[in-house]
Amino acid sequence: MVLLHILSGPKAGGLETVRRFPFHAGRAADNDLCVNAEGVWDYHLMLELKPGLGVVLHTFDQALAAVNDQPQTEVPLRNGDVISFGSVKLQFWLAAPVQRGLYVRELSLWLILILVTLGQGALIFYLLGLG
Repeated sequence: MVLLHILSGPKAGGLETVRRFPFHAGRAADNDLCVNAEGVWDYHLMLELKPGLGVVLHTFDQALAAVNDQPQTEVPLRNGDVISFGSVKLQFWLAAPVQRGLYVRELSLWLILILVTLGQGALIFYLLGLG
């Protein structure tokens, strides 16, 4: 999951969570991130997940964007990169992974270990003729 921290523009201070790719940003209402700010086109940029490269930023036809103040049309993003388009600045972050609970797996493992230990004890008891 990706987080976009909005640094400037009308939604400054907000966080946008990217859960699906491709992710579109621009002025039009059907974008995933709709930003009505100066210099932002209806369809300005897109974030896409590419195997081997990670999250890649693409700009639409003749739209301008910069990553870390360097003009770009297509570039893989890294954690902490600042994306500028129009009068808007976003900071790209990878969200912390959510760890699943391991309670059921741990309990199963302990039960198996207890059963194996009891089985070995019963086998030893039987083989010694004590039972």
